[in-house]
Amino acid sequence: MTADESELRELRASVREFLEAKSPEEAVRKLMESEPRFDPAVWSQAADQLRLPGLAIPEEYGGDGFGLVELGVVLEEMGRALFCAPFFATVLLAAQALLASGDSDACARFLPGIGSGRTTATLAVAEDHGSWDPAMVSARAVPDGDGGWMVRGRKCFVIDGTTADLILVVARTVAGPTLFAVERDATGLAAEPMETLDATRAMARLTFDAVPATLVGAEGAGGRIMAKVLDTASVGLAAEQAGGARRCLETSADYARVRHQFGRPIGSFQAVKHKCADMLVQVELAEASSREAARLADEGSPDFPVAAAVAHACCSRAYMTAAMENIQVHGGIGFTWEHPAHLYFRRAKSSQLLFGGPAVYHERLLDRLGI
Repeated sequence: MTADESELRELRASVREFLEAKSPEEAVRKLMESEPRFDPAVWSQAADQLRLPGLAIPEEYGGDGFGLVELGVVLEEMGRALFCAPFFATVLLAAQALLASGDSDACARFLPGIGSGRTTATLAVAEDHGSWDPAMVSARAVPDGDGGWMVRGRKCFVIDGTTADLILVVARTVAGPTLFAVERDATGLAAEPMETLDATRAMARLTFDAVPATLVGAEGAGGRIMAKVLDTASVGLAAEQAGGARRCLETSADYARVRHQFGRPIGSFQAVKHKCADMLVQVELAEASSREAARLADEGSPDFPVAAAVAHACCSRAYMTAAMENIQVHGGIGFTWEHPAHLYFRRAKSSQLLFGGPAVYHERLLDRLGI
């Protein structure tokens, strides 16, 4: 199912109205220091009123069957508002991993709950080294003798790892990296929050001590699954980054119009004009690259993996540029706690590093290009 331009505008307007009401700066700051780091009531409203968790889940599993284009609109708005919710981990990571696995039984078991918003989920791949490369995984899974599996090891930088009802874990078996499902209340599972640069995106360290797990997909298919997930999640993250960058541009332009120095708006000074113009170019490029990658994904184009890597690179650079220039336009306000500029800078930096940082995603681009 694909929405036309008027439907996409309506979707954007609805999501923006909802987030302006439910995720103003005051709410974001409150949730940053709370546990869980999201409001369950707001999450339920997003699911019940707007059906956001099920937007891109196939209709056969209780979702609305839309694609990455529609999901990108939602993520742009969430990035713009720094929305604190388990949306990215649940919808972009866990749900996409289930779909990429091709395991119809696992999809039928877990996706209806995810789509309804009743189940939150996440994907645990990175370990102490922070790499999302399945080849770097050292956590291990062995058969338990009763047809099931047991997972041992530790995972780090797990988004919403302390609150997710379902955890999809990439662990190594004799066949290679493999995807497993672990329930929140499983014995032997311990979770502790991690203190990171960006407090608006909760991360956790998980320890698995002979934790019962269910095989998802084929044994040894973790590498293939993660390649698909990273392509899709990179485009989703790019949309979120583009939304945050657009907000930084808007904030800078608004301030440049009202802040006066030497009897005139600072926006009339050439240096400030140039900063805002450079930000605009970066933001427009970010939006164009992320939206084009989403379109190619929904069309099933063979060019999608390359477009996904390009979008992640462009949007990471654009968001960092916009976040830093936003600080400068505001007079070098830096990390002044009372001003939101540093919140966007923190999100920009953490998003840039989420899947490994510039060196890794540029290498991924070269790999997708076959170079």
